Amino acid sequence: MALMITEECIACDACVAECPNEAISEGDPIYVINPDLCTECVGFYDEPQCVNVCPVDSIVPDPDHVESKEELLEKKKRTHGE
Repeated sequence: MALMITEECIACDACVAECPNEAISEGDPIYVINPDLCTECVGFYDEPQCVNVCPVDSIVPDPDHVESKEELLEKKKRTHGE
């Protein structure tokens, strides 16, 4: 399942550098996560790094993009050629 950023985002920029997929970008007025790139850090880390650094807990699972761990690993392979 990809993650999404809720309206509670304070646009602090903490999450951007943590994403190994470069799936997070600046939106207007809050940051957004590209669900086509987000793997919840599967294949990189044991848990989503953006969630760990978010000071207001505004990063949550995206109910519109439900994926299994296997699907997330396949997305990582497609994105990174591994």
